[in-house]
Order: sequence, then C-alpha cells, then structure tokens
Amino acid sequence: MNALAARDLKHIWHPCSQMKDYEELPPIPISEGRGVYLYGYDGKEYIDIVSSWWCNLLGHCHPVVNAAVKEQIDHLEHVIFANFTHEPVVRLCEELAEIMPPGLSKFNFSDNGSASVECALKMSFQYQHQSGHPEKRRFLCLSEGYHGETIGALSVGAMDLYAKIYKPMLMETVRVEAPDCYRCKYRQKRDSCRCECFADAEVKFAQYAQECCAIIVEPLLQGSAGMRIYPPLYLKKLRALCDRYKVLLIADEIATGFGRTGKMFAFDHAGVSPDIMCISKGLTGGYLPMAVTVATDVIYDAFYDDYSKGHAFMHSHTYSGNPLGCAAALAVQRVLREDRVLEGAAARAVELHAMLEKSFASHPNVGEIRHIGLINALELVRDVKTKEPFPARERTGYRIYKKALDLGLILRPLGDVIYFNPPLTIGADAAARAVKFCEEAVASVLGD
Repeated sequence: MNALAARDLKHIWHPCSQMKDYEELPPIPISEGRGVYLYGYDGKEYIDIVSSWWCNLLGHCHPVVNAAVKEQIDHLEHVIFANFTHEPVVRLCEELAEIMPPGLSKFNFSDNGSASVECALKMSFQYQHQSGHPEKRRFLCLSEGYHGETIGALSVGAMDLYAKIYKPMLMETVRVEAPDCYRCKYRQKRDSCRCECFADAEVKFAQYAQECCAIIVEPLLQGSAGMRIYPPLYLKKLRALCDRYKVLLIADEIATGFGRTGKMFAFDHAGVSPDIMCISKGLTGGYLPMAVTVATDVIYDAFYDDYSKGHAFMHSHTYSGNPLGCAAALAVQRVLREDRVLEGAAARAVELHAMLEKSFASHPNVGEIRHIGLINALELVRDVKTKEPFPARERTGYRIYKKALDLGLILRPLGDVIYFNPPLTIGADAAARAVKFCEEAVASVLGD
C-alpha cells in the first residue's frame, strides 16, 4: 500500500464508502490535475470521466479560473454576508440573472448543494405560511429522487440506499412515481411519448396538493438513480399542475446546471421556469464549495416587511457569498461565454455517443445507452430482453470500476449503471481513450 494511503486510512472516513472495501482497494493518492486528467504520485494518469462527482466543469486547474482565485485571495478572502457585500458577489448575481430561466432573480447563497435544497424547502414552507396558506406544510417529490444528505434533503429524496436507516428522523413526504423510460410500464419511448406516466402526478396532486407547499424534482435527469432521463414534456405538464394547485416548483439543478444537459439549465429544454432553483457543483467549476437558491420576485416579496412582522427569512450560512467562490464562478462564466464551451460540448456529445453506440450497442449485457448532453449512461443487465438486472450481491458495476482504475479510467458506477459525465471541455482523443478503457473493463468482467 502506498505510504500516503496508509496514513490516510489511519484517520479518514471517506464519503459514500464501505471502509472495509479499502482493505482491498485503498485510496489513490493524487498529486495534480490537468484538464480531464488526474495524476497519481506514482505518475499514473487517470481520465476523470465523472468530473470528480460531476462538479469539474472545465477541467482541472483551468488557467483562467486559477488566475481569478489567485487574484482575489490578495484582496478579500471572506466577509460576513449579513449587512455587508462585495464586488465579486454583486457581479456574479448580475451575470447569473442574465442566464437564469425567466423570472428567477433573487439569489440566496449557501455552502453546498444539500444546503441549497434545505434553503429551498424552508423558503417554500415559509412563503406559503406568509401567503395565507399555513395548511400547506408537506412536500411532494419524485420516487428515486436524490437531493442531498442533510435531513430535509433526505426527506424529499426517495432512495433507500441513502435514507432507509434514517426514516424515523425524516419528514413524511408525498412520493410521485417518477418516469422510468427504460422500463416504461406504458410501453412508450421517451422520444415520442406523451408522458403517460404523468398520470400518477395528477392523482397525487388531486389527493394531497391542498396540504403541500412545494414539489422538488431533478429536471430531466435523475442522477443518483442511475442517470435516468425523461422528456421535457414532463416538466411542462408539472409546471401547469403546480400553477393549478398553487404548489411551488423547486428545480434541483445542482447536477444538471451549467451545460450538463446540453443547455445552460435542464429547465431550458422545457421552455418553462421553476419558482425556485438550486445550483451548485459546476457553479464554481469544482473549485470551491458554493451554492445558490434562486427565487422569483413573488417569493422574495412575501418576506419583505417591517422587522416586527416576523416575516424575514432567518436562514444563514457562515460562508454565504464567499469572495473566493464568487471569483471562481465569475471565471467559469467568462470561459463559458468567451470559449463558446456549450457549442463545443454539443459537437463532442454527438461524437461521444456515437463511439459508445459503436462499442456497446450490441453487447449482450448493455440494456440501454441513454444520453443527454455529454452525459451517457450504460445500464448493465443480466438479460437484455427481459431487462432483468444482475443480482446486487455480485457488485458487477463495482468490479468494472476496479478494472477501469487499473487501466486509468475513473468510472464510479451507480450500481450497475456505468456513466460518462466528463468536463465540458473534454477533447476527442481523451473521449476515445475513455471509451476504449471502458470497453476493456466491461469485457474483463462480462466478456465481449
């Protein structure tokens, strides 16, 4: 075992891990990163095809973002954000306001994605209370949803892998059956359906909307559920349903924002806007923890009153509006604009999907290769015809992950779903190598 890895294991409890697995696969020490590549202390090169948990938007150590953070640190590292402000945060909000879905204009800062979700939940609850609907206290959410690890975020998530043990601590929510286009019980196709699966949302709203303040969704892409992709029409129908029942619509764009789905935000595909949006991850290009909960003027105005009325939003985070994070986020926005990153990513997305189709479309254990933007997901199954999954105990995806690491590719599957979610700036050569390594890893475990 590497000496640094051994020192690590003496003290560090790694996230989302069974630490006993580290006896066989200890942590891999990384010394530096450049673009889509990470480099170990031993000189080994790894393709970061999962963008270090989906946050590395422009590649590692991007020179423009590096320079912006270095410059900012000599001026102001942090200032209390209650009653104080600074140029980077004001400019960032001005720039974000230009790219937000219409109507989203007020920005509340926090530290990470889970915190932004907690903020959105509290904001929507208090909004309804102060708008004459104190009976609206519950939340609706999609089955198989994931919104973070804090108690509120887990409550509106619906994945037992993360939440089951904590159920006695969680809020009781109303779960709407999420679209599952690969295993559609209506036998439709995501590219041509009329979202027949929306029927469950209509039923649940009719039964529970009078007591619910908001619904939260991962728009178009349920990430942790296995990169499950559904049509924009679903969001259009949901917007109309929320308007009908006076339920706020919260968009969790933490994973989907800033070009991941091929447009700046996933909601842009649908041509409608949520009432509240949570953003993080790509916001700073993966440099620094920062998140924002963005709301409409209507929501903001419900909190605007004399202090004695008790309507203020008494919610805060120590590092709200951190200047270093703002400097990184401003640099990210600059690169996205000046380098026309989304246009380049759109062309690369076509190439990457074509390569994956060529390598895996006929594989007897690849049930579907779904994609949106640069994101591609291969769902591995025991039987393609019946869509029967592999037994969980076999840990098929994990075994492929370990083989891919040997080859120099970081896959990090979601169960038995192998996915590519690279930086938007990935080059053609790196994409081709990643597909080749993935093909070799799958073949080593499942055969050709």
